[in-house]
Amino acid sequence: MADLSNDIRLAIDSGKVALGVNNASKSILSKSSKLIVIASKNKSGRMGDMMHIAKLSGVKVEVFEGTSMDLGVVCGKPYSVSVLSVIEPGNSNILKD
Repeated sequence: MADLSNDIRLAIDSGKVALGVNNASKSILSKSSKLIVIASKNKSGRMGDMMHIAKLSGVKVEVFEGTSMDLGVVCGKPYSVSVLSVIEPGNSNILKD
């Protein structure tokens, strides 16, 4: 999780990301998303739908092991983030396997 957390933070600081279900959905539908990161322990029932849409669109899905509050902290936000979409990775290695 530490490597993913570092890559997420670097992508936020140096690249372009969309936070939240609505923004991530828009980035998938507009074909600008390269990766979706979803908090594994979140209360939103829409996450299954988000994973399905991403897979149908050919967007890679990464599961963040933690709650949406944990993901929010990694993103440097004072609120929960259940999903984020990486549009441009910046200096991070988040898109590398």
